[in-house]
Amino acid sequence: MHEMAIAQGILEIVADAAANNGAGKVSRIKLQIGQLTAIEPDALRFCFAAMAAGTMAERAELEIEIMPLICRCQDCSRSFAVEAFRLVCPDCGSHRTEITSGRELRVEHLEVE
Repeated sequence: MHEMAIAQGILEIVADAAANNGAGKVSRIKLQIGQLTAIEPDALRFCFAAMAAGTMAERAELEIEIMPLICRCQDCSRSFAVEAFRLVCPDCGSHRTEITSGRELRVEHLEVE
């Protein structure tokens, strides 16, 4: 379960940011998670709650935004949402595509007190 390691990393980022800004409590954490990360939001919430027990983020709400898998065709420049992990341009049929969204894993913002 890689969600436990991810939850620990998020907690470290949050604790550092809160300490650097003189916050005593973290009430909300917004995350952007790309579809390709294969992170299960419910598992991440469970792991984060376990890791955050007794910390300034103990009761913090995790808001998770799933970022869709988006590619751009290098031949015709069309951007398109990828379905069923088919990385082929629906317009020109090219396999020369690049992923522009879907690999994100970031703390977008925090609400602190």
